[in-house]
Amino acid sequence: MTNIRIGNGYDIHRLVSDRPLILGGVSIEHELGLLGHSDADVLTHAIMDAMLGALSLGDIGHYFPPTDPKWAGADSVAMLTQVDRLIQDNGWTIGNVDSVIVAERPKLKPHIKAMRDRLATALNLQPNQVGIKATTNETLDATGREEGIAAYAVVLLVQQ
Repeated sequence: MTNIRIGNGYDIHRLVSDRPLILGGVSIEHELGLLGHSDADVLTHAIMDAMLGALSLGDIGHYFPPTDPKWAGADSVAMLTQVDRLIQDNGWTIGNVDSVIVAERPKLKPHIKAMRDRLATALNLQPNQVGIKATTNETLDATGREEGIAAYAVVLLVQQ
């Protein structure tokens, strides 16, 4: 079957003070935020890498290098729409996205719908095409010690 492609993505960023916490394009109240060159939205970054990986187009660092000052503080959802245009320009569209955010705190369940709606709108998808789950690492490793937040994503692309 050459008319479908699957890509997976992963991202992790350190939690620090004096930064906003943005996940799936949604600002979440928390005493810590994610450190990164852009807004450090790990969920959106993992989805972009999954999209690019499905077509062997590299990773987000190739298109949005952290050494380029024009991406400093950039809105990851705006970057996501650029990646979606690239995917479409190559003759593909998203079938669905499935993702997992790994964070001890804050509790993300109350924010899942807003994240799903924001990402679905940005990608011109129905909300039921964007799966977002949240879990903890049960206090194990860096995410479990609340040193960072990680996200995993899988994207199914369908040839147009």
